[in-house]
Order: sequence, then structure tokens, then C-alpha cells
Amino acid sequence: MPERVAIFGSGGQLGVELMGAFRSRGYDAAGFERTSVDITDAAQVERAIARLDPAVVINSAAYNQVDVAEKEPHAAFLVNALAVRNIAMACRQADARLVHFSTDYVFDGLAGRAYREEDQPHPLGAYAVSKLAGELYARAYLDAPLIVRTSGVFGPGGLSTARGNFVELMLRLASPQGQAQGQTIRVVEDHVASPTYAPALASRVVDLVERRITGIVHAGGGTPISWFDWAVKIFEAAGLHPPLKPTNEREFRTAARRPKYSALSNSKLESLGVAPMPSLDEAIHDYLRVRPQKTARAQ
Repeated sequence: MPERVAIFGSGGQLGVELMGAFRSRGYDAAGFERTSVDITDAAQVERAIARLDPAVVINSAAYNQVDVAEKEPHAAFLVNALAVRNIAMACRQADARLVHFSTDYVFDGLAGRAYREEDQPHPLGAYAVSKLAGELYARAYLDAPLIVRTSGVFGPGGLSTARGNFVELMLRLASPQGQAQGQTIRVVEDHVASPTYAPALASRVVDLVERRITGIVHAGGGTPISWFDWAVKIFEAAGLHPPLKPTNEREFRTAARRPKYSALSNSKLESLGVAPMPSLDEAIHDYLRVRPQKTARAQ
């Protein structure tokens, strides 16, 4: 009988890839979206996990509106922290293993290099605090959860989600409709992350589950790059030439403070025998290759 896996946030950009990755490896994967289970309701979570009785529970659900969280920190904390407590408690009750996703934003970005698992977190805003609290809740209620920190996730699943992803935002701004006003696209050049391709991340997470890895593991895209340079790569790969100019934190103020250098080191991931993440160029080209199929399906 195939091992059963429960995936919360299965309709999200990463969740759809996790569903596909686990099923392709022979797992019995069941997905839960917000409409079926409200993870902020402890009783609903407990019932869902008890009914399914999975060996592994994956939490890819998250509140990720970084700037909005400054106005509604309670909403962010409910989903990113207290809901993780609900899931962890239900996992303990069902003796299920938990895989929880966290973020590069738990760091302040002042190290000036890719962050490793042993680096001390220092969140800068409400969203980041809520994500770190989620990590702590997972570790408080379970002896051996797997916490996967990642960065700038993008994947074809973003085509069908409300908020999309950075690639879709850039393509939309560069489209004839987006350029109708003749506005220059401005992207920050003084913030560096490691953009992560969702299908590749999902595949590596299955590898980690199969190796029964626990603790904190960083799984970023492996290419530290500024958001401006990422935009340049997207337009080059898509054969587009919109007006594009760099901006910076001083010119482009946001409600939330963000880490200026939050790239993640994958050295631990690779030391565990997991395949290296694809280069950002490979990931962008693969995204653009499968995008027309996904777009046609969505229509």
C-alpha cells in the first residue's frame, strides 16, 4: 500500500508541484485547500489528519503578503504561526512526520553572504516574525520536524493563483497592455535573493522525505541575484525588450522592511546527497517552455 501524504496549501504555487512530485513517486497524496480545511481552526485540522491518517504531512500554506502584514499582523500570525501549531499538534496526535516551509525572510540580510542553517535568525517585520514563530511552533510540539527554508518561489502553478509570481508580474508589465501607458518598469537592484523554481523544490523535498531528514534545511535556487538582474534574465529569455530601469530601497519605499541579501546556501542540502538545484537560467527557460501549455489549460 502506498505511503499516504497530506498536503496543506495544495492549490498554491508550490502545493500543486508537491502534489505532482509525490504522486509521480508512487505516494498516495491528498491535498487540502483553504476551502476544504481552515488551518487556523485546530478542530478542522485535527479531524482532517485523523481521518486521512497520513505518514507525512506537508504544510505549504502561508500568508505571504509581506507589506499587508504590517497593517494586519494578527492575520499573518494566525496562518504562519498559530496554524502551524495546529498542524504540529495534530501530527503529534497521529504520529505523522511534518514538513513545514519557511522563508529567507527570517534573516535580516546583513551577513552579506548566503545564509546557512546555523545562522541566527533576525526577522525585520510582521510577516518575517510570523514565519519564524511557525518554525518555533513546529519544533516546540514535535521532536523531529523537517523545516525547509526557501526563497522567491516561482513556478507554473503561479498562473492559476491570485497573486501569481515575479515572472508573471514582469511578463504582464512587458505585455502590450502593460506598456499601453508607456511606463518604464522599475525593479530594485539593491536586494538579493535566490529565486527558487517550484517544480525543482518539490522534487528535492520528496528526496528529503525519502531520506527521513529532519531539522532545518535550506533549499533556495542556488543563484544569488538582485531582483533587477532577475528581471533582465526573464526578458532576455522571453525575447522581450521593455523599458527597464533599476531602482533601490530609497526610491522604492515599501511598508515592510526586507532583508537586503537573503540568498540561501544549499551546501547542507547537497551534502545530504540531494541533487543540486537547477541554475536560474535553466529554471526560467523551463518555466517559459511549459507556460503556454498551462495558460491554454487555464483558459
